[in-house]
Amino acid sequence: MAHPRRNFRSNRAPKYRKNERIRLREVRVIGPDSQQLGVMATKDALDLAKKLGLDLVEVAPHAKPSVCRILDFGKFMYEQSKKSKDNKTTTSKIKEVKFRVRIEQHDYITKLRHAEEFLDKGNKVKLTLTLRGRENQFKDLAMETMKRAMGDLTHVGSADFEPRIMGNRITAMLSPLPENKRTLKFNVEVEEEKG
Repeated sequence: MAHPRRNFRSNRAPKYRKNERIRLREVRVIGPDSQQLGVMATKDALDLAKKLGLDLVEVAPHAKPSVCRILDFGKFMYEQSKKSKDNKTTTSKIKEVKFRVRIEQHDYITKLRHAEEFLDKGNKVKLTLTLRGRENQFKDLAMETMKRAMGDLTHVGSADFEPRIMGNRITAMLSPLPENKRTLKFNVEVEEEKG
């Protein structure tokens, strides 16, 4: 059975009719300096646009009569693409950094470096410490490790909540500070590249 045809153009930029492709009798014209020139015959509007060395572009095809602007089409499309890029919202991702109860200092610094990098890029960071077997007896030591890690990351992030114990796992969430308040302590090379 054949699949119904899908419209693949739905996420593309809108197509604009310009110059000779506008096949209407009359259009409302907006000049190059955004002033209303009124309703006129399409041929007259096109002649005016060509006289100015610009294009006649239909910007509101559903209006009665359609609205056309006299402008530089290449520049117009560039500005439209910039607007669409600016309108895209950036979503922050949640990155996870895992610790152990008896983590060595070098490994601890490496984990902090990764967490700091994630926070500096604007992502949230979930700190996780998993207790295995006999490590469950040292929950107080595990909690100290988590609080120490959260304290060491206060220059780039703030805690959403205090560390929580859930079964054999301790978790905490950090959100990035505003960009102008973030300073890097463990990723010195990255800080130097920025400055």
